[in-house]
Amino acid sequence: MHKQPLRRGLYAITPEEPDTRRLLARVGAVLEQGIALLQYRSKGGDATLRTEQALGLKLICLPYDVPLIVNDDIALARAIQADGVHLGAGDGQVAAAREELGDRAIIGVTCHADLERARAAKVQGADYLAFGAFHPSPSKPDATLADPSVLREAKALGLPLAAIGGIAPKHVNTLRDAGADLIAVISGLWSARDPSQAARAYIDAFGSED
Repeated sequence: MHKQPLRRGLYAITPEEPDTRRLLARVGAVLEQGIALLQYRSKGGDATLRTEQALGLKLICLPYDVPLIVNDDIALARAIQADGVHLGAGDGQVAAAREELGDRAIIGVTCHADLERARAAKVQGADYLAFGAFHPSPSKPDATLADPSVLREAKALGLPLAAIGGIAPKHVNTLRDAGADLIAVISGLWSARDPSQAARAYIDAFGSED
């Protein structure tokens, strides 16, 4: 069986939230809007909480047919049978993730603005490449900013591209037109008064021509 191609659109990344019930309720409202991909990102919390939250997210994604990606943690992705894993600069190799998670797993790699890293990730078998930050981001305040031109250059690699970092709905068209298939957002969703409405704004912007 071949893995399904990634849908284009909003790539929602979860906030730090110790209350699992609240996390699932907030994510559920965003799932209702029709996101393309969900990533569980938790830099804090113990292993028990992380497993509980990741499994809960996996279950609520199923009715929407939205793949769940686990940030950084190959073992957790395997334990809850997530759809894939996202690897940062120090989070392990694509080959190791592939061996652990299998051929159908979705493996994404953070490339910042580094096309050589992107080329290497493709050779190793990555399924999508993430570039950014494109704007100052409260989630990664020290990130070096990338220019949209890196997306245009990376298009030649033939893999789906995700743009991340301080992206507001007003930035979406520029990044989409430069080559982004996915717009990855953390604070732009969860710092909003209504994350559901915020998700709709990103999705509408991605689908607009202006």
